[in-house]
Parts: sequence; C-alpha cells; structure tokens
Amino acid sequence: MSEKSNMSFLGHLEELRWRLVRCAAAILVVGIAIWFVQEYIMDYLFLSMLKSDFITFRIFCNILGVCVEDVPVKMQSTTVSGQFSYAMMLSILGGVVGAFPFIVYQLWKFIEPGLKVNEKNNIRGIVFYISLLFFSGILFGYFVVAPLSVQFFGSFTISDQIENNFTINSYMSMILSTTFYCGLFFLLPVVSYFLTRIGLFRSDFLKKYRKHALVVILILAAIITPPDVISQIIVTIPIYILYEISILVAVRAEKKREEENKNAEA
Repeated sequence: MSEKSNMSFLGHLEELRWRLVRCAAAILVVGIAIWFVQEYIMDYLFLSMLKSDFITFRIFCNILGVCVEDVPVKMQSTTVSGQFSYAMMLSILGGVVGAFPFIVYQLWKFIEPGLKVNEKNNIRGIVFYISLLFFSGILFGYFVVAPLSVQFFGSFTISDQIENNFTINSYMSMILSTTFYCGLFFLLPVVSYFLTRIGLFRSDFLKKYRKHALVVILILAAIITPPDVISQIIVTIPIYILYEISILVAVRAEKKREEENKNAEA
C-alpha cells in the first residue's frame, strides 16, 4: 500500500488543502492573463455574436441557407461598477475554464491513492476524457447555443416602438452561463459512469426514460434557439447523442461491476 493510503484523516485534509491551493493558484494565473486581454476577448469573442458575420452565422448562411442580420441592440452599463464587475467575472470564469484540466488532475491525484489497481485501470485516462468532454461542451455552447440565443432574443420585439438596449450584465450573464453550463452538461457520460459504478442507478433507468429525455431536450432546444426547425435540430442532435452515449457507458460500467462482484465471490 502507498504511503498516502495510510495517512490519517488530518493528513488527508492537509493533502486536500494543498490540492485546492494549487487549483486556486492555477485559476489565478489564467485569470490574470485573461485580464490583460479582456478588451480583445470582449470585442472579438462576445460582442461579435451581435454581428451577422460571426462564424456560426456565416456557416449557417453558406451551407444551410439560413442567413441573419446584425442584432439591432445597443450595449450599456447601468451601474457604476458594471463593467468592472463583469471584467472580474470574465477573468475568474475564464480562469476556471482554462485551468480545468489541471483542476481535474489535482482532484484525481487526491482520489487515486484510495482506489484499487483494477479500479485505476478501468478509469485510465479519466483526466483526458473529462477535459475533452468539458471543452467540447464549451465549444458547443459558444459556437452554437450562445449565438443562437443572442440572435433570437436580440431580434425579438413585441412592438416596433420598443428598442432593445441590453445591459452588459444581462448579456454577459446569458453568454457565460450558457457556455459554461454546456461544458458541464457534456460531462453527462462521465457522471453516468460513476453513478452506475457505485450502484446509484442502472442503465435501465436511462433506457426507460429515453423518450421523456428526448421531449425535454426538444423543449430546451426550442427555448434556447430561434423559432426555426434547423436551429432546433442542430442543438438537439448533439445533446441526444450524449444521452445515448451515457446509456452505453452505463451498460459498460454495469458489466465491469458485475465481473468484479463475481471475481470477489469466487
């Protein structure tokens, strides 16, 4: 057994504390780097979603024939600390995203000593797969969900007499939360694997509610996308594929668990 596996409770707490300190330091370093390029990020990564030449809209127009116009809104900050607050939020959240693989690695190294050899082998490369899924979700949220949401809500009007003036707070909250939550949502297969491995639920549960899940996904896609079928399908397909992947992962985790139980009884 390793030295770490024989540590006392206080020793484990000390180990966890230093792991968290390293994570915080990584977030701080990445966040500071983002702070110095925040104007570029704001102009070319976020406010560019208001323009019809944003890469997502150009692809939709050239390939799918669905073209949009510039979103007719004006951006404003209505509080004294509005722009500073969201510059801070951008740096902190960007720090979390940028340092995500390092954060996952630190948490994994804290958990790893307590696992058996076969358990370590079963989840080999877990840091890579979690990071890959998370960044895939971030990209999906940024290039698909967020711009479609901006285009729909920015162009929607009840009356021509009402002008859309977005506050920086509402605009950035929608983009950052949408993008970040998509990253977390893409971790569904990993969550499915671990919950199945520890016996909290089985793949039968996901199979049983497959149709219900599809309806929920369609409703979510209808809410966050413009009212056209193509946009809804573009959002629905990847999310539903993730759900099906979660089922396959759960089935595999069940087989692994059953094999281990048989070996333990033999």
